[in-house]
Amino acid sequence: MDMKRLIGWTFVILLLAFPCLQVSAATAADANTRNQAQLPDPPAGIDAGAYILMEMETGRVLSGRNIHQRLAMASTTKIMTALLTLEQPDLDDYFTVDPKAILVEGSSMGLLPGDQVTLRGLAVGMLLHSGNDSAGAAAVKVGGSTGHFVSMMNERAAEMGLADTHFATPSGLDADDHYSSAYDMAILAKNALANEDFLQICSTAKTQISFGNPPYARWLTNHNRLLEEYEGCIGVKTGFTKKAGRCLVSAARRGSITLICVTLSAADDWNVHKKLFDYGFSCVQQVDLAAYLPEISLPVVGGVSSSVRALPTGDTKTVVLSGEERQITAKVYVEPFYYAPLLQEQKVGEVSFYLGKQKLGSWDLYPQHPIEAQEIEEKGFWDWVKGWFGR
Repeated sequence: MDMKRLIGWTFVILLLAFPCLQVSAATAADANTRNQAQLPDPPAGIDAGAYILMEMETGRVLSGRNIHQRLAMASTTKIMTALLTLEQPDLDDYFTVDPKAILVEGSSMGLLPGDQVTLRGLAVGMLLHSGNDSAGAAAVKVGGSTGHFVSMMNERAAEMGLADTHFATPSGLDADDHYSSAYDMAILAKNALANEDFLQICSTAKTQISFGNPPYARWLTNHNRLLEEYEGCIGVKTGFTKKAGRCLVSAARRGSITLICVTLSAADDWNVHKKLFDYGFSCVQQVDLAAYLPEISLPVVGGVSSSVRALPTGDTKTVVLSGEERQITAKVYVEPFYYAPLLQEQKVGEVSFYLGKQKLGSWDLYPQHPIEAQEIEEKGFWDWVKGWFGR
């Protein structure tokens, strides 16, 4: 880093008797080894072909089995279909559904030939009623054809890095080349929940939408029982076919911590998700990394003050396992000194936080307050004469 030096500050925060202990790199490594946080054993009796429990912010896997195994995922497919639908413009404009697109077997939101509906309404039909007809209608409206829309789904899957996923239908009906993994479905859910419209819809237990010929108001109820049975549940999607068995992708939030749970081929999925969420929330905590950074005093030359404190900007909160906060370290990059004036919006350095060898993130450092340049009094000739004879 040009004109910057790495101050050899590696801070290991011991939250017992030493809240701000500075140690050498070797000592920090030893401390990391000694204090390595371990996850407790997951709940017993998780009967599923594959499952995963993930902390959403960091993507950290808290528990899982066969997380990369390719399996049928049934109507949880509609997470991708609804996401692509909600990313389109003019979500609330009515249009007439394609009569062939809605002729799909299985669950339905009740579309009929000639019905008028909005893209938002179709997303509601997919995420609440698991409508195969709504998925088909959205696919044709958005992609021009079902085949092209499926290609869009696979392109987005590739962008998300879903290496064990391939879509063959927009609805999730069984097909030989239609599969995903517990891990991929968790990553898909993470991306989908970042869409405000998607989150608002999938977290709704019951809502009213209008469609028909002409459109009229109807109530749709969400099939996701966890919205009513588990405090903090925010969605996401149910699924079932004979080949896939019972599939469920769900998310729950407590405070600012969000967990995502996926089970594929799990007969008792509701209870499994409850157990895993209880387990997950007991294992993690949110910490503010800024609290682990001792005061950084920057030398200032030619200013009204000789130093100023540097602070990170933005959200410095993250989620770690309970006990891992003892392993947090920080590396600070600043210049040897700064010339006044120093503006408050002027970047003065960077701090990177680590959990062991894993980088948690980097934040820019800025002065706590501006430092004005010190005014130098200009003396005239007679001032110099007076000063000379006044010696």
